[in-house]
Formats: sequence, structure tokens, C-alpha cells
Amino acid sequence: MTDELAVTGIECWGHHGVFEFEKRDGQTFVIDLVLGLDTRPAAASDDLHDTVDYGSLVTSVKAAVARDPLDLIEALAQRIADVCLLDGRVEWARVTVHKPNAPIDATFSDVALTITREREVPRD
Repeated sequence: MTDELAVTGIECWGHHGVFEFEKRDGQTFVIDLVLGLDTRPAAASDDLHDTVDYGSLVTSVKAAVARDPLDLIEALAQRIADVCLLDGRVEWARVTVHKPNAPIDATFSDVALTITREREVPRD
């Protein structure tokens, strides 16, 4: 059983999308993270070094969104999940990428994709 750490509503700027104007002009993406980890060591020590520093994680996620453009939010979500799983304490990461200004010719409130990725277990 793992605990869950959530950071939601992370506003980022990126140049992702299938259309050239999306890559050229950029747009806001909103990221929600839920991480599965054991928080008992941090609870016992009351020391930041014993848990995920979510401030540093948010900085890394924003940098991942700002990096080189991708066509699909599926690829962006995977990139972000990979960043989350860099910390060995994170057992799994649930990432939601919101694209509220997606170029859709209709009134809508949001486009969102949620993925869950687990730490891969090394095979012998």
C-alpha cells in the first residue's frame, strides 16, 4: 500500500500540438500529478530529504513542458510521468495533461488526458 501526494493545477507554457500555429504561438497547459510513495520515513524524521520535494518536482515538470515541442498530449504526459519516476521513492505516477485552449471548433471547457505509469521492475 502506498500513500498519495497530489499537486494539481500546475500552469505551464508549451508549444505542443499537431498544428504549426500551436508550435509557433504556444499555449497554456495545466498539469495534475498524483504520486504513489511511502511517506512513513518522512513522517518519522520530519525531514524533507526523506520525501519527494514537490517544489523541485514542479520546477522539473514545468521545464519538461517547456522543452522541445511534441505533437500529442499523449507524448507530453509520458514525458512528465518519466520525470516523476526519476525519484526512486515514487512507485507510480498519475499525470493529467489539460489543454484548455485546444483548437476545437466548438464550445468546450477542457481537453484532458490522464495516464498512470508504474516504476518498472528490473528483470533478472
